Amino acid sequence: MLDQIADVGRDTKRGGYSRHGYDKPELELRHWFVEQAVKRGLNVETDQNGNLWAWWGERGDNALITGSHLDSVPGGGAFDGPLGVTSALEAVDLLQVKGFKPARPFAITVFAEEEGGRFGVACLGSRLLTGAISPEKALALKDPDGITLAEAMKAAGYDPELAGRDERALRRIGQFVELHVEQGRGLTVPVGVASSILAHGRWRFTFSGEGNHAGATLIEDRRDPMLPASQLVLAARKAARAGGRATVGRLVPNPGGTNVIASTVDVWLDARDSDDARTRAMVAEISEAARQAAEEEGCEVTVTEESYGDTVYFDSALRDDIAGALGGVPALPTGAGHDAGILAAHVPTAMLFVRNPTGVSHAPEEFAEQADVDEGVRALAATIEHLGS
Repeated sequence: MLDQIADVGRDTKRGGYSRHGYDKPELELRHWFVEQAVKRGLNVETDQNGNLWAWWGERGDNALITGSHLDSVPGGGAFDGPLGVTSALEAVDLLQVKGFKPARPFAITVFAEEEGGRFGVACLGSRLLTGAISPEKALALKDPDGITLAEAMKAAGYDPELAGRDERALRRIGQFVELHVEQGRGLTVPVGVASSILAHGRWRFTFSGEGNHAGATLIEDRRDPMLPASQLVLAARKAARAGGRATVGRLVPNPGGTNVIASTVDVWLDARDSDDARTRAMVAEISEAARQAAEEEGCEVTVTEESYGDTVYFDSALRDDIAGALGGVPALPTGAGHDAGILAAHVPTAMLFVRNPTGVSHAPEEFAEQADVDEGVRALAATIEHLGS
């Protein structure tokens, strides 16, 4: 089914896809999902945080929920997010042909703004639903054009004043299973299950110096924030050792002219490690290096934690039950965050992974063989039948 949305949100500049929360491509994908769900006899509703729910049969508590997201990172691949949604729809197809009907409430969900590609905070839909982020903080987030989440939701037809922890939705989720393309090379068979998610977060470093003329200002007279910003990039690589991951993927100088010494530079750090202590220690090391570099250049730096999630251990009983039902598939940890990781603090949660032969993700080259995708659909259908009977 991914071929049905292959032309939506193509990014001609970066390659791949750019589909962000409440922008035109993402809204087009939402409309497509609703149409597909209705074709299958599912009843679709939108919750107070902009998440979509397609119910097979009656709504109710203790439901079995599956699904993922439709948005992407800037220039992302075709599989991250949409594979979990299309596989859920195709799993329903297999089960309906078989004559299966769930004995408990069942729904496919599409979470809003999972990647944080527009507003900077990942898993906004599930964070708002669970109360992991306050509506005040979330609604005030701005995209690069200065549009707030509240404004974007309102423009898309949703009421931002309703955003926040959703007790009814949480009560309805009895178990949540998310299928996702594996985002590394850890899986050597078509399908596996997740054991854990690394502790991870995002930090913004703002370096402040003195804007000036690139030709008229002597080197010794400069307070150039680009220098400590560049030192931060190097410090991140140095600190990411023994399994840790630290990445600078975005750097924005202001005003951004070729012949202008920047007055400020914003740098975003993504840091992940096996547990909270190691992740925090790594960020502290990088932050200290940034402060020293700023001081040497006569600049200042402020550090803002934009989002953070501790290590997630998926429900072991649910994981082992699913793995056993699928014939003993392997379990593996992941360094990528997911809505399933946010929900795991509140409900029994599990993940299915589909093999990624290249290990590339968050890039146009992201890939999964069609045979493995089909195996993932069958595995998800078997899981729904096993848990939903």
